[in-house]
Amino acid sequence: MGTILERNHPVRLAGAVLIFACVVGLTAQNTTKPTSDRPTTTLQTAAESTAPVPADVSVKVNVVNVFATVRDKHHNVVNNLTKDDFALSSNSLPQTIRYFSQENNLPLTLGLLVDTSLSQREVLDDERSASYKFLDQMLHEKDLAFVLHFDREVELLQDVTSSRSKLENALQSLRIVQPTADPDSNAPQSPDSGPGHRHMRRAGTLLNDAVYLASEELMKNRTGRKAVVVLTDGVDRGSKESLLSAIEAAQRADCLVYTIYFKSNEEGGFNHGGYGRPHVGMGGGGYPGGGRYPGGGRGRYPQEAHVDGKKVLQQVSQETGGRMFEVSKNNPVVRIYGEISDELRNQYSLGFTPTPEAARAGYHKIQLTTKKKDMAVQAREGYYSAE
Repeated sequence: MGTILERNHPVRLAGAVLIFACVVGLTAQNTTKPTSDRPTTTLQTAAESTAPVPADVSVKVNVVNVFATVRDKHHNVVNNLTKDDFALSSNSLPQTIRYFSQENNLPLTLGLLVDTSLSQREVLDDERSASYKFLDQMLHEKDLAFVLHFDREVELLQDVTSSRSKLENALQSLRIVQPTADPDSNAPQSPDSGPGHRHMRRAGTLLNDAVYLASEELMKNRTGRKAVVVLTDGVDRGSKESLLSAIEAAQRADCLVYTIYFKSNEEGGFNHGGYGRPHVGMGGGGYPGGGRYPGGGRGRYPQEAHVDGKKVLQQVSQETGGRMFEVSKNNPVVRIYGEISDELRNQYSLGFTPTPEAARAGYHKIQLTTKKKDMAVQAREGYYSAE
């Protein structure tokens, strides 16, 4: 059995998390500051993760760290640049790059978030086999990984571990959720429903919640490089978290989000989770305390019909510094995993201490470019700072 991710009680969000996974010897300093009365999530598990967080890799210094991938005009990864080849600014204000290195051996925590809703029933077997090969090839000494799936609930199948056998068992346990009859449902019945009619529970797709929970519960307090790979059609159904709050959680956890888009026949349906940029205040409805963490119920964000799942995934990846890939006959998931692996093993790590203007409380945009011609830089778009 996996672990169901659930909400326990309202608390306030942490106010600031500095950007990206940290260089060895440095880490972004988290500063707690109340921002709203939104509830946070907890992971209830009998055995807490035992992976230690080394005390000697953290110092109390206000450093923003950015991981970046650079590609040339032929889309090849470039791994021979120096600090002087980059220019960095925050909110259009130039920043001095104080720390620079090329990270290919820094420990990595990697998460696989697998959509097991009905829309993915035709591709799950391919996802499972390709995912195991990816983890087997990607994980080096000191690297860790976890596996969770999401449909009408978010379930952690394997907590953070270095064990390949445990990760393989978790992937083998992936199953497509089926609609189930719910005899206790209070949902409205159709006029021709007679006594004993059983309402069919609809299979949901808690994409936003999965990204939020993975970032908040599994990644936020870890050091080193952090990335999740999400395999889905990008259409959320039933999440209590908005798309923006999921992105924000990943940004605050310094976590790259790579997305692998599997187009489904069900895409374009109604999105019952939150979507869109308007987010400030997080108003509208409370969350029930305790219990499992399924979709539905009160407190969901405004609905938006006919969601383009591909655009959703592009937004998530672009804003967190990852990349969106689309599966096709000529671009199978195995090849996509190879590209993700190539990026994660050929990243640049840049660190800067924000100027006073760039350190004010709130969200700050980052502009990272290279002075070399015909090269494109892939990095997250911003960071949060405290007062």
